Amino acid sequence: MSDPVVDLIIIGAGPAGISAALEASAHGLEVVLLDEQGSPGGQIWRNVAQADTRTRQVLGSDYSAGQPLVEALLASNVRYQPNAAVWQVTEERCVHFLLDGKARVLQGRQLLIATGAMERPMPIPGWTLPGVMTAGAGQILLKSAALVPQGPVILAGCGPLLYLLAVQYLRAGIGIEALVDTSERRDVFKHSRQLRQALAGWRDLLKGLSLLATLKRAGVKHYRAARNLRVEGGRRAEALCFDSDGRAQKVWASLILLHQGVAPNIQISQSLRADHDWNEQQLCWVARRDSWGETSLPGIFIAGDGGAIGGANVAATQGRLAALAIAHRLQKIDACRLQALSKPWLQMLGRQSAARPLIDALYRPLAQNRIPHDDTIVCRCEEVSAGTIRGYVELGCLGPNQTKAFGRCGMGPCQGRQCGLSVTEIIAEHRNVSPAQVGYYRIRPPLKPITLAQLASERELETSTSSTPERSLS
Repeated sequence: MSDPVVDLIIIGAGPAGISAALEASAHGLEVVLLDEQGSPGGQIWRNVAQADTRTRQVLGSDYSAGQPLVEALLASNVRYQPNAAVWQVTEERCVHFLLDGKARVLQGRQLLIATGAMERPMPIPGWTLPGVMTAGAGQILLKSAALVPQGPVILAGCGPLLYLLAVQYLRAGIGIEALVDTSERRDVFKHSRQLRQALAGWRDLLKGLSLLATLKRAGVKHYRAARNLRVEGGRRAEALCFDSDGRAQKVWASLILLHQGVAPNIQISQSLRADHDWNEQQLCWVARRDSWGETSLPGIFIAGDGGAIGGANVAATQGRLAALAIAHRLQKIDACRLQALSKPWLQMLGRQSAARPLIDALYRPLAQNRIPHDDTIVCRCEEVSAGTIRGYVELGCLGPNQTKAFGRCGMGPCQGRQCGLSVTEIIAEHRNVSPAQVGYYRIRPPLKPITLAQLASERELETSTSSTPERSLS
């Protein structure tokens, strides 16, 4: 058995985690990459190594671009461990996780969190009915199991993922009843400063325009500037009602996919008590990091959408930069080498990030879709409504963490992942203060459910050089 302390532990095998692992390994670091999924790729490149030609055609070139990186990872010296569910991380860079039903622990000299993003909740009336899902969930089913809707489908909300999924469904032969867009075409002219800056990232802008052109050629009914969205139905979703073009609209469908962007997955960084700030542009909490991705906790880095939303290309570049900084920290490269190697990645990062301010401005979720009326459920796990949360504030509740004591809000299986942002903004609005003053849930381990029997079985992960064909460490 080798030294149980490894140079670098990476949590998450998406674009950021894979790129960081390859870069760090290339500079002689001993790297363990923990991944909750069964194969590398993250949400962006989910199941890409197993995807057939037809699936790659449906999902497009950006999806297929992940295959070479995944193949490079599996052929490298990186110790890739799939099916590892991290349930606790300590400031001392000790990572506890579940593997094959047993608890394991691994100590790292440095730690990189690359857990990516979560879909932002969209708590509109009727969003808890059967037949309502997120667009991201629809895409996951498409990538992981080639599952597609059987009946008419509506995509509603805002953000590039809506257009991408609509095009992917068209390629798969799925009819789209309507694209109900809460953004509007003329919004682009309100953001001239961001538009000028975004020209440096013109390739990303062209991709978006191409998706919209494809939908228009296909004759997809596209409602813009939609307001007052609500799902109607008895035992399941039957229709989406909304206002558009000054008229009340009602579109019938058996499946309604909602989406209004993504937010960083901050469960691990919040549990570590790393410093976080409220990002008013992206309407979410982001961990405070330096230019290399290091958080307020020494030796703990974040790369990719888990730090702030930037997309797959930005995530991969940030992963490379964090790995270089870690290699320098562990004296694998000197300062001159660090500067030389990082320069082209920093330049690339500037180009890749150029369009982000415009995207954030164009697809800013509407307040009415983030801060719902009183009768709308916000915490799905405990069935707590927005009105109930406002009632807590009237009784003296100051922040999300106190809502747990008032009525178990945020204490369900998702541990606040689906309601945290909504609860923060509801309380902030009702108190007439900023979300930064309200704060977020106090996240505690276990981050994932674990039994006492599993906890009792915990032991150090064996990190011998031998591995299975899947490069497992088990």
